[in-house]
Amino acid sequence: MSYGDYLEGNPLIVTVAPTGGVHGKEAHPDLPETPGEVAETAAACEAAGAAVIHLHARRENGERSFSRDRFQELTAAVREATDDVVIQHSTGGTGVPVEDRLEPLRTEPVPEMASLDMGPVNRYHHLTSENPRGTVDALHAEMRERGIKPEMEVFNPGHLNEVEAFLDRAEVESPPYLGVLYGGGTLTPAHPRNVQNVVDNLPEGARFNTLAMGRHQLPLTTMSILLGGHVRVGFEDNLYVRAGERATSNAQLVERTREIAELLGRPVATPAQTREILDIE
Repeated sequence: MSYGDYLEGNPLIVTVAPTGGVHGKEAHPDLPETPGEVAETAAACEAAGAAVIHLHARRENGERSFSRDRFQELTAAVREATDDVVIQHSTGGTGVPVEDRLEPLRTEPVPEMASLDMGPVNRYHHLTSENPRGTVDALHAEMRERGIKPEMEVFNPGHLNEVEAFLDRAEVESPPYLGVLYGGGTLTPAHPRNVQNVVDNLPEGARFNTLAMGRHQLPLTTMSILLGGHVRVGFEDNLYVRAGERATSNAQLVERTREIAELLGRPVATPAQTREILDIE
């Protein structure tokens, strides 16, 4: 993907991550936690222009859950509230056995997409997610068996080497789809030059999604639009609409992204167009 994709006005896939596995309502009172809250948010984000929703499940007390039953309840609520949004389950986890991380892939129906972390990452003060190659391969084997499209999460430029090695040893449906994260810890440093650097080093034929933390979300996702990439927004990555002003909702962040994309000449992709772009059956 390149600046040429932008010039051609190719549709932009907007993914929304409305709630992650770390912060909760103590960070933002309107961050959705229950299946009902997430479903209501998903419907509003779909109406605002999101084509993909990235889902984390939580327990009744708000803590992260890897339970298949909890993902089943969450997915059912989102499908009921939305028209056609593409559902993506998170398989990331810190200090969580691989057997637990496989559980989000075993709902019925299966999610159309799932995240696949490509290596270790440190975040915040006390969190390290190891993601050894054996875990990556085990998660992908389950995805492939169930027909789930992986979004390979690249936490820093070294993980591009891991992606290349993974594509050499695994059968991954074309096109490969990478989600590249920018921020603190061992994420790729959040600077526009590093977005260009990642684009210059993508595997052949790959498409990419830009995920940037906090105040970096707006400038780096806008740069991704200009470089022919796709974007992820939402409260998992960023709670603010501008410095010192919290966003009123996840949908506000999606709507802002759609307005910027359309101003720059890239229409947002519908869920049907997203499936076509990523070759999701």
